[in-house]
This record gives sequence, structure tokens and C-alpha cells, in this order.
Amino acid sequence: MGTNRRNFLKASGLGMVAASMPVFSGAAGLQAPALRGDFLFELGVASYSLRKFPVEKALDMTARLGIKKISFKDFHLKLNADKETIAKTVTLCKGKGIDLYSGGVIYMRSKADVDQAFEYARAAEMKMIIGVPNHEFLDYVEEKIIEYNIPVAIHNHGPGDKLYPSAESAFNLIKNRDKRFGLCIDIGHTKRINRDPEQDLVDFFTRVFDIHIKDVTAASAEGGTCAIGRGVINIPSFLKTVIKKKYSGVLSLEYEADADDPMPGMAESFGYVRGVLAMMS
Repeated sequence: MGTNRRNFLKASGLGMVAASMPVFSGAAGLQAPALRGDFLFELGVASYSLRKFPVEKALDMTARLGIKKISFKDFHLKLNADKETIAKTVTLCKGKGIDLYSGGVIYMRSKADVDQAFEYARAAEMKMIIGVPNHEFLDYVEEKIIEYNIPVAIHNHGPGDKLYPSAESAFNLIKNRDKRFGLCIDIGHTKRINRDPEQDLVDFFTRVFDIHIKDVTAASAEGGTCAIGRGVINIPSFLKTVIKKKYSGVLSLEYEADADDPMPGMAESFGYVRGVLAMMS
């Protein structure tokens, strides 16, 4: 792992690029550079990464990373929040200059869960629901997608997930449904069942609405989250495919490690991704 990372940095000149970028520190107000290059996608944060922090702190941390897109897990906006609380949270996001573009992962184990998810998303002005609907409610979810005009992207969870272990398992159930029924490919969980995230992106691209980007330590169930570039996923190659396919959604970092102190790992992850993209732009 370390050798591969060093070889890539040396071969690509990424070390020089990284050296020219601001280094993360705890200093208030420090912000990373915006994404450069003529890319159609944007970088974002899946707020599960910041699950130990209250909503305003999580938004401030996101802004310090130079990120303007966030997907809220319900740690930061409860699914059963009243409309006043939702409105205040939306105003807070806008005031921080951050787009609350989606919510999830939201589990839908009943019709009531489905109803709640769509009302929640509409009230919060979310553009998408990242969801895990039980198979028996897919018809009902599709009805709601049509009624509310809010897309749903099914998230795969890899080993042990009986509903959607892979993007393929979700794709096969939605491929003939409304075009607003799609996928959120989690490339870490994809790798943990020893599938190729790049190939899944290519094979199911017509339904890829969102991507959770991360790196993992092994292509097995035992693989855990690590800073991007330190694991077994070929991130530069994956990003080349993202660009080649002209993906226009969000690459949301879901950094599951170091829950009490995630910022160093998140900053390193974004720095690596930005460095790779700088070499490609």
C-alpha cells in the first residue's frame, strides 16, 4: 500500500502539487482551495463523517475543508424534526454557503418510513434522497418519486447487506422503473465485496446519481476506512473514469474512521483527490 502510494506520487508529480497546497491545521478560518479544472462534478461531504459533532460545527468543519455540498445523515437533521426545525437548519446551511443537496442514508422499512422520507426531503429542499428501501416497498417508493419529483438513489452496503450488497443488486431492481430511481455507489463497500468500483460505475452509469467516495484497507469484509490514497482502491484510475463518463453529480466523502477527530483524515483525503484532479486538469 505505502509503496504504491509513494510510486504514484513520484510518477505523477503529485508530491509537488500537494506541497503547493495549504496544509490542514486547527487554525480557525483556514480553508482549502476550491476544486480546479473543467469537471462536471463537485466534491461533497456525507455528514456521517462528522456524526459526533452538532450541526453547526459539522457545517463549519465542512466549510473549512473548502466543500460546499453536504448530504445530511439524521444525526444533523432528525427525520422526525418539525417543519420549524427543518426550516432553521436549511437557513443555517444557506448562511454558511453550503448546499444541503441530499439526505441519507434513509432506511425505508414501511410505507410510513417512505412517507416520512419524502416529506422530510421536500421540507428541507433536498434534491435527492439517498435511501435503502425494502424490496417490498419499491413500487410505493416509485409512486412517491413521481408524486414529489424527488429522485431516490439506492446505497449499497457491501458484505452482510441482504438488501443491496452491490450497485448491481439495486440496479437489477430499478432498471425498468422511473428514470429518477437510481444509485448511490459507495466505492468502499463495493471494494469490500471485491468488486471493481470503476466497472460498476461504467456498467450502471445511466442510473448513478451520487457517489460516496472513500478508501479501504482491504478488498474484503475486514477492510476498514482509511484516508484516501492509503488503501487498496485505485483512486486515480477511478477518477479518470468519473471524468471520462462525464459524471455530473457529487463525489461525497464518507470518512468513517476517527469519529472523534475526523478532520485530519478528511483533509488528507480531499488533498489527495484534489491533487490527482489537478494533474488531470
